[in-house]
Amino acid sequence: MVVCGDDGLAHRLAAELRGVYREQVTLVVPPSGRRVRQPVVGRARAASAALLGMVNAAVNRSANGDSVGGEPEGAGRELEAAEPTEEVLAEAGVDRAAALALVYDDDETNIRAALTARRLNPRLRLVLRLYNRRLGRHIEELLDQSAALATGDPRDTGLDGAGTSTTVLSDADTAAPALAATALVGTSKVVETDGLLLRAVERQPPRPGEVADPGLCTLALLSATSNDPAGADGSEGSGDQGPQLLPDATAVEAATGRGTVALEQVSYAGPPLPAGRAGVPPFGELFSRRLRWSLTGLGACVVALAVALMVVTGDHPLHATYVTLLDLFAINEPAHKADAGRQVLQLLSGFVGLLLLPVLLAAVLEALGTFRNASAVRKPPRGLGGHVVLLGLGKIGTRVLTRLREMDIPVVCVEADPEARGMATARRLRVPVVLGDVTQEGVLEAAKIHRAHSLLALTSVDTTNLEAVLYARSVRSRLRVVLRLYDDDFATAVYRTLRAAHPGALTRSRSVTHLSAPAFAGAMMGRQILGAIPVERRVLLFAAVRVAGHPQLEGKTVGEAFRAGAWRVLALEVADGEAPDGERSADAGAAGEAARESRLVWEVPDTYVLRSEDRVVLAATRRGLAELLGRRARQGAGS
Repeated sequence: MVVCGDDGLAHRLAAELRGVYREQVTLVVPPSGRRVRQPVVGRARAASAALLGMVNAAVNRSANGDSVGGEPEGAGRELEAAEPTEEVLAEAGVDRAAALALVYDDDETNIRAALTARRLNPRLRLVLRLYNRRLGRHIEELLDQSAALATGDPRDTGLDGAGTSTTVLSDADTAAPALAATALVGTSKVVETDGLLLRAVERQPPRPGEVADPGLCTLALLSATSNDPAGADGSEGSGDQGPQLLPDATAVEAATGRGTVALEQVSYAGPPLPAGRAGVPPFGELFSRRLRWSLTGLGACVVALAVALMVVTGDHPLHATYVTLLDLFAINEPAHKADAGRQVLQLLSGFVGLLLLPVLLAAVLEALGTFRNASAVRKPPRGLGGHVVLLGLGKIGTRVLTRLREMDIPVVCVEADPEARGMATARRLRVPVVLGDVTQEGVLEAAKIHRAHSLLALTSVDTTNLEAVLYARSVRSRLRVVLRLYDDDFATAVYRTLRAAHPGALTRSRSVTHLSAPAFAGAMMGRQILGAIPVERRVLLFAAVRVAGHPQLEGKTVGEAFRAGAWRVLALEVADGEAPDGERSADAGAAGEAARESRLVWEVPDTYVLRSEDRVVLAATRRGLAELLGRRARQGAGS
């Protein structure tokens, strides 16, 4: 495996491949003088060696048959190069490599290197880190087409990503669902890929006499110390106190006082219409609510005066309305010789006309102001409350903002740079933005932090995020906070300290590299990784796998294939008109094979026998997925 990058994600990915998948890795990084975040990169390198040592120790202590012990340790080397040129890629051994990951922070650098690598090795499995999703789809098609023409062996590009393939991932897209979900009480954790939506929701322990709803299945048991300020939030080595991924039915029944993570919904119905804009008339875009009520009241007065004039004078309704409008704008003749009722109505109409003129002027000025400020950022409304304050509109912040608005969550953003990447997205979504440095006095107050529901600190500077969270906690001690911290060790330390200092408030610290590296590593191993869901400090992966070549799955029932703590079959891919038992329905018998489309069946019976041609969606731990991939790789090498 070859990994090329310029930040902590490259080192985290190399550690994942070496420690979990036990692969030989060549890491290409910029020279020491040009690396960003030197302290963090140094800690990431040290974490790579520590992770490998921890995995080896765990393997040696393993007493069951699921161990991957006895294999040679994942080895590797490190090269220093300013850019991934053709000479550098050749020196790294791309022509002999099984997979190449290009995780530079610059999209253009990754694309240029991918085109070069595909020319050097047409059968190379490519994994690219791109922020631009639309461009990523085109690059995938281009590189796969180039590989198919060069090798003359076009591969199946369905759910299974085995063989020659190109996978484009984004660390922002991988981490954004977890960051957005963590900020909201009761909001599901979401994984979304190509229209597929998986929702996992945390549930509190059931009360005495209540029966917990497992949903489609129980994905994890939460840490028994989740409410303990001194707990480690699922850190490794915590024994029974840590989270238990993919438990069996016996473990779920025996667990008392522990929350669960359940798979609850797996269908996507599209982004909902924001509740604040539902039912607003078209002219509501131009005029404020107060002005609309003023115009409505004056219109009612005009109608009342016209009806009164019709009653007093006996005129036709249209003529009475016309005369009332003339009196309203003071262009009618004075009613000197009319009766008293007519004179009183004329005076009232003139008075209403005096009230109408400033309202009409305000309407004109407000409409002009709306057009003038269409491209400007909005300010937080005065009565806003229960919202999410989002700090930072960079790559991660922009993706999280989009996710929150799709879930109809009110958001106020804080950004110091008026030209930041996410400012255009905030304008398009009509999200209020406070421009200013979050460390300065009064910026968080302008974002209504004292009435906010939660705070998401997602800037690229760890100290800025930490300072903002500490200040927000001084304003509102029970505020729910989520920090994006670059270094995972630092995130763990900050989490423990803040939870101990504020036991009554919910605190979460998240490292983007920690959340996204497992998906990149799984894609390098040749599987279509659908996404990852964090469970406290651990990660649960969702992958689509072809059953053929996996003795742990092939020829076994769904119930027999389930291995607690390692993997679990969630869904089965079938063709339209085909039942989960493999038999086609009568109305689909006349349809040709080419006309049928695939779909996923999520409620697969435990008695269904997995066949070699089946494709399934798995929930797996990192080590469980590594075992599946490792055994197949060894079989292929032996043959």
